[in-house]
Amino acid sequence: NSWRRAVRRQNSIRAEFFCRGQKPLMGSFYFGNCSGFYGDRLSAAKDMVEGGPIDVLTGDYLAELTMAILYNQRIQRGEDHGYVGTFLKQFKDVASACQEKGIKIVTNAGGLNPVSMAGKVEEIIQELGLTLKVAHIDGDDLIPRLDELNNEGELLKNIEKDIPLAEYTKKAVTANAYFGAWGIKEALDKGADVVVCPRVTDASVVMGPAAWKYNWSRDNYDALAGALAAGHIIECGAQTTGGNYSFFQEVPSFSNIGYPIAEICEDGSFTITKHPGTGGLVSVGTVTAQLLYEIGNPAYMNPDVVSHFDTLKITQEAENRVHVSGCRGSSAPKTHKVCINLAGGFRNGTEILLTGLDIEEKAKLVTDSIFENVGGKEQFDKVDIQLHRTDKENPESNEQAQASLKISVMSQNPDLVGRLFSAKIVELGLANLPGWTGRGGSVPSGHYIEYWPALIDSKYISERVHFEGETIDVIPTSQMDLEEIYYQKVPYENKLPEIKKTGKIHFGRLFGTRSGDKGGCANLGVWAKTLESYAFLYDFLTVDKLRELLPDVAQYDIERYELPNILSLNFYIHDILQDGVSSSTRLDGQAKSLGEYIRAKEIDAPDYLVNSN
Repeated sequence: NSWRRAVRRQNSIRAEFFCRGQKPLMGSFYFGNCSGFYGDRLSAAKDMVEGGPIDVLTGDYLAELTMAILYNQRIQRGEDHGYVGTFLKQFKDVASACQEKGIKIVTNAGGLNPVSMAGKVEEIIQELGLTLKVAHIDGDDLIPRLDELNNEGELLKNIEKDIPLAEYTKKAVTANAYFGAWGIKEALDKGADVVVCPRVTDASVVMGPAAWKYNWSRDNYDALAGALAAGHIIECGAQTTGGNYSFFQEVPSFSNIGYPIAEICEDGSFTITKHPGTGGLVSVGTVTAQLLYEIGNPAYMNPDVVSHFDTLKITQEAENRVHVSGCRGSSAPKTHKVCINLAGGFRNGTEILLTGLDIEEKAKLVTDSIFENVGGKEQFDKVDIQLHRTDKENPESNEQAQASLKISVMSQNPDLVGRLFSAKIVELGLANLPGWTGRGGSVPSGHYIEYWPALIDSKYISERVHFEGETIDVIPTSQMDLEEIYYQKVPYENKLPEIKKTGKIHFGRLFGTRSGDKGGCANLGVWAKTLESYAFLYDFLTVDKLRELLPDVAQYDIERYELPNILSLNFYIHDILQDGVSSSTRLDGQAKSLGEYIRAKEIDAPDYLVNSN
């Protein structure tokens, strides 16, 4: 603790400066995130705890796909599973140090089974001879209540399809409401050292401890909005500190990349940084990119507040220190989001490499032959055929002469898409196109999950905190009859400099991007480095222009949102990922590469931008 106090004294002046003159207890509150997904770096928790001062260790492990993985785990291993097992190893590595340093731990690793996860955590605490106290939260599981909810008129309509869940033929296997921050705050208020959460929103593991630290009221919307922005920025781990960054050449080193820390002040403003001596980069660019990740409307909704990302300000205060302030908040929405996964059926497929001349004719030949051999297309629920023309004229290697034909089939009948389907394709190996070459394992097979996003009236939410034999019910903010407040942004007036000449340049030499999945939809965030380049971007990259640059997304409904405060645009592309990553037939089922795709396009840009690059 003496080491911890010494470091705090060294940072006290810095902390008060970044809190804009406020002086909360012991300066700002330090949140270190050690996980951005299930499978992230195991040593990150220990590195975060030992690398410097933090007050709260958070970990985000859940995505829509992860809930499906945990469901399969529970089916295969038993009802006492369904949580993120890797967290237990991380916890064992840091539990003693966290008790010694007074570090709270808040995680959503409870997944589908927070009570079993909490039990495992308590076993580790006993094994290590520690006195840490554990709370867990539940009530998010709506599966037992689906019939009751439907009878009461709560239809859980698919947000994209506008179809009630009960009218859909496929069975729901998981249905989890996204909880907010107040259950976490309640657990910490009661004295918990470790809070095991189920399907809370990604930012809630930060918002809850911040609300506990500063004892925020439910209607302190601006402070909550700031904490939500901080949680959103650090929830994906190293993506904030240089990972997956468009301008990766700016990152000094990817060796031992540091994970993000948010130093949150009492007014909700915060500073993003990382431990000294670690690799990576914290810059206006890396923070902006992550702020744009997996969002739609910049009025970003959470069960506790609407955070207006188009109001905040991002400033580089020092090396690897970025300050974010001014985020405005509005009243909590009247609904909670629900993540529902359906038993989609079964799938199989193949990928054939087509080489040399007559690629289109070869693709037709092999496609017709495969479906003739397996009994026709019409027997399947879904058939998806994609020809990727990766072949080049006058190739200089065998690989440059190859295109890829990807065929996927789906059915409720596992026999139709099982081993016999694959065997019928193999039979054609010596009896079809010249140069027949298959690529094994490139197309998923087996059962798949469909993602069903829905909203539920918050009056049906039943969140419970369990701590030391006590159960505490947590009422949603929207059910507390508070005064409604909604912030209205100031309209942006673009002032584009006169364009006298233009030149050719790759889009990505001027603009950074960050893209990702939102269930069956995708977002594509684009940001500029200067006011001049943003003025051009604002007028240039319309929805129609995006469709022109990326013709393979032209068929989808696309929404554009402006965030001039951070020199950014965000595009929300509906249905491009079909029914979510588990069932998507796209090569990139999570749209992670969509941003780099548009950066590779050549455009005509003003000469003052081309020449300054």
